[in-house]
Amino acid sequence: MELSEAVIIGAGQAGLSSAYFLRRYGIEPVVLDAGQGAGGAWRHRSPTLTMEKVHGVFDLPGVPQQEAGGDGGRPAAEVVPAYYAAYESGTGLSVIRPVRVTAVREGAAGRLAVGTDAGEWAARAVINATGTWTRPYWPYYPGAARFAGRQLHYAAYRGPEEFAGRGVVVVGGGASAMHVLSELAGVAAATFWVTRRPPVFRDDDFGLDARREAVARVDSRVRAGLPPQSVVSVTGLTYSAVVREAMAKGVLNRLPMFERLVEDGVSWADGTRLAADTIVWATGFRAALDHLAPLRLREPGGGIRVDGTQVVKEPRLQLVGYGPTASTIGANRAGRTAAANVRALLSGRLAA
Repeated sequence: MELSEAVIIGAGQAGLSSAYFLRRYGIEPVVLDAGQGAGGAWRHRSPTLTMEKVHGVFDLPGVPQQEAGGDGGRPAAEVVPAYYAAYESGTGLSVIRPVRVTAVREGAAGRLAVGTDAGEWAARAVINATGTWTRPYWPYYPGAARFAGRQLHYAAYRGPEEFAGRGVVVVGGGASAMHVLSELAGVAAATFWVTRRPPVFRDDDFGLDARREAVARVDSRVRAGLPPQSVVSVTGLTYSAVVREAMAKGVLNRLPMFERLVEDGVSWADGTRLAADTIVWATGFRAALDHLAPLRLREPGGGIRVDGTQVVKEPRLQLVGYGPTASTIGANRAGRTAAANVRALLSGRLAA
């Protein structure tokens, strides 16, 4: 077992931001990452998701993106990992990878034990930045086992070519669904869009006040120990490049959520059936926190109660990229907050 003042789990934007601010406070963290290389979840995005289609990738602290290059027509799965790799190299940050964290539990001498497939670390503080990509959410609907076609989650989507000539149902009301719909039009034989709730499109610029309101709504849930809501349920859909493209192609004709899957498609309670041979579940992701289960952090409401980034039940643990900090907008601020909390903990000033 190796001793460390602080261990960061995950080297995406939130993890790298946390490491940057810890080092500014004179704390050299151990950074563990499960990926084969830099880039976090961006490494696994569809090659058709180009930089001009993403909502925006915010600068990591201290190093603007321009130093890493890239243009709007290149895949985000290439540009962002290259930027992150250059950031790690340029700042002299050593990330240990690939390392999969299996469990975080109570250790000896007041430390948290971080168990991995590459050994164990005993840390006075842990910052968890594992994101959501490894936990795609598949909602259950009756008849799923009877459906004879193909089902896939957005996490496995790699572009429209493989859907040529197929009838595709896209389920979900967020940015991922917009990406798929905008690309399938004109390639698939038929494309249908299904959501649980009617979509809400924002015709404003989603400015500072609107962002603060959205963050406050998510923050109130995690402070109450409830699971965070999906991003789109809080923010609505903005008229992004992919939304405008989907609208121009005439594919944003939303249908209400079906009741069940049948062998050759989907059906509704009134007997309406829709023939399809492919279903794309663009239904989001959940926080990847299974490795924290030994700490018994879940509240009766199903979530983890967090004050800012600090876990209320376990002050030695910070969650970044969870709840109100689960966005590229909030990741840098979360990293700064988590690092300040760790510094206070290590100096014995946490209560103050």
